[in-house]
Amino acid sequence: MAKVTKKQAEEELKKRAKNVAEEDLKKVINKRDEIEEKFKSNGPLGKFVSDLKLLFSVIQDYISGEYREIPWWSIAAIVAALLYVLSPIDLIPDFIPVIGYIDDALVVAACLAMVEQDLQNYRDWKKNT
Repeated sequence: MAKVTKKQAEEELKKRAKNVAEEDLKKVINKRDEIEEKFKSNGPLGKFVSDLKLLFSVIQDYISGEYREIPWWSIAAIVAALLYVLSPIDLIPDFIPVIGYIDDALVVAACLAMVEQDLQNYRDWKKNT
């Protein structure tokens, strides 16, 4: 059985985040329904449904210019994680039932851990607006 470590997920996320461009933000927003569907229908990603709403919110506020108090790297990591979930070709191919989404969940978890403070700052800002 294929197994992905937390460290492999972090390395994959960092590698992909370096390649995120401005147009990828819009791509993620345009694919929102497709991404949300993956979170709702696939076991390991299910526990991140509420986080997903927050991630989309911060991306939208960043695109609109409403919120720019977050480093580009954090936005890139969020976008890279969401694009990773969307991609059927990743560390463990998604067509493998259940197991195919474990790596997606690990990448999302790695992203949330890496940008935790920035997301907390965003939550605080959102509460006060």
